[in-house]
Amino acid sequence: MSYSLSINGVTRQIDLQGDVPLLWALRDGLSLTGTKFGCGVAACGACTVLIDGEAVRSCQVSLADAAGEIITIEGLGQPGALAPLQQAWVQHQVAQCGYCQSGQIMQAAALLAANPDPTDQNIDDAMQGNLCRCGTYPRIRAAIHDAAKMMKAG
Repeated sequence: MSYSLSINGVTRQIDLQGDVPLLWALRDGLSLTGTKFGCGVAACGACTVLIDGEAVRSCQVSLADAAGEIITIEGLGQPGALAPLQQAWVQHQVAQCGYCQSGQIMQAAALLAANPDPTDQNIDDAMQGNLCRCGTYPRIRAAIHDAAKMMKAG
């Protein structure tokens, strides 16, 4: 079956079964490999993408149910320029192994869209479902605060 998806501002066609998880449609069907497979049961957050601005675990959304504007890590910044969150991630050297980071960044993007001036507690609450085996949580929090400042400054 053929599906039409709006991904990172571009309408893309994909021919897969409707029960295929969005994660695999993105990675294998459309070669958007920034979204990572972590656990397959929505427990780790590595596969987080935005659908209509909401952070969702793409391993648990079927292709048939993937309606709305989908933003992946590849679509977060502008062509040739990093988004403020990505800049802050680099400045704070957040990534260790880096595997969870695209999901972390996408979850943080949803947080900052809903709350442009989060407290430490707001950040902890929003990010609690995104696991980092390397334990870079203090760097993640600092990067989110700095990204919020960058976004306010324009």
